[in-house]
Amino acid sequence: MIRHITRRTVLRGIGVAGIGAGGLALFPPGATAAPLTRVLVFSKTAGFRHDSIPAGIAAIRRLGSENAFAVDATENANAFTTQNLAQYQAVIWLSTTGDVLNATQQAAFESYVDGGGGYVGVHAAADTEYDWAWYGGCVGAYFASHPAQQQASLVVEDRTNDSTAHLPATWSRFDEWYNYRTNPRGGVNVLMRLDESTYSGGTMGSDHPITWWHDVGAGRAWYTGLGHTIESYSDPNFTRTLLGGIRVAAKAVPADPGTGPVRTGVFYRLVAQHSGKLADISAASTAEGALLRQWSATGGLNQQFDFLDSGGGYYRIRARHSGMVLQVANPSSGADIGQQPDANTASQQWRVVDRGSGVVSLVNRQSGLAMDVWGVSTADGARISQWTSTDATNQCFQLQRV
Repeated sequence: MIRHITRRTVLRGIGVAGIGAGGLALFPPGATAAPLTRVLVFSKTAGFRHDSIPAGIAAIRRLGSENAFAVDATENANAFTTQNLAQYQAVIWLSTTGDVLNATQQAAFESYVDGGGGYVGVHAAADTEYDWAWYGGCVGAYFASHPAQQQASLVVEDRTNDSTAHLPATWSRFDEWYNYRTNPRGGVNVLMRLDESTYSGGTMGSDHPITWWHDVGAGRAWYTGLGHTIESYSDPNFTRTLLGGIRVAAKAVPADPGTGPVRTGVFYRLVAQHSGKLADISAASTAEGALLRQWSATGGLNQQFDFLDSGGGYYRIRARHSGMVLQVANPSSGADIGQQPDANTASQQWRVVDRGSGVVSLVNRQSGLAMDVWGVSTADGARISQWTSTDATNQCFQLQRV
């Protein structure tokens, strides 16, 4: 019954007793998606029960009324049949806990999502069905622990997704902050991460995803660790995030607008076109100032980078192994490029110039100079610096998604 999850595809239906409206919400121009018409909220608990569940159901019903889609709510696992699920575009697992479905019901839900249905996981949905491997892949990561509820800052990595486009680049809020057993990045598209320096009790370090989406078979999953408190469901920023997550999972809006050659929330290798070698933080150092060079592929995390949106078409480029971003030492031609803590300064921001077929040039915002393998060298260890843009192959990098 447990099948391996594949990535990239579509979402559709599911059902039980409900409340309704039905119809079409307003979407961005050019969005090619089916109207959102009906969703199911599932809030069964076999472990800890959150007192925010009634507020969550009421908030989702309110979103449905305001945006012309019907909302059914149940805690009856018998709703998980192939026939019943087919009427829904997404199923919202609202702070479910423990083992809530039997094997037959699990198989029906797998078939639903793999066949194009939508999964929305809220908060304790990650504290659910630990022995169901397919579900673990669908939600993205299982709950591990949490500190006391407190204020914290979230870094919004992708401000193009419908669930995060309304948010500021840094969002401060009060909630219960989950640590996860594994880091889902690499298997999902991260939308927001926690800044562990802004609260106590985080265990995941500089890369702590908290909201993400990914494709599961022909369906789509969206999850957020937010939503523990009753007050969350009267917070306009959070309820708009939740609405966007429902739309994304239901494929009522595009999850990835595809407006440029890079996407936030995923990792890439940067392959120099003249040499076939990879951008690499020297010796996998985690020290501030460690230099960027080219090296043969090793499979190391020091050869993997993701792009953090700084706005205005500029991105910071973050090394996966250290959590630090690439920064030019000074504005002059030939200046070294190394890793430094993320301060979102102009020296850390890069414009991605699309050269076609997944090849880009990277131009520093402070200097206007392009990332360049020194002297067109093809040797391991050749330093990567900045130089006047020439469009030469030693300034062009293939984006190889991890």
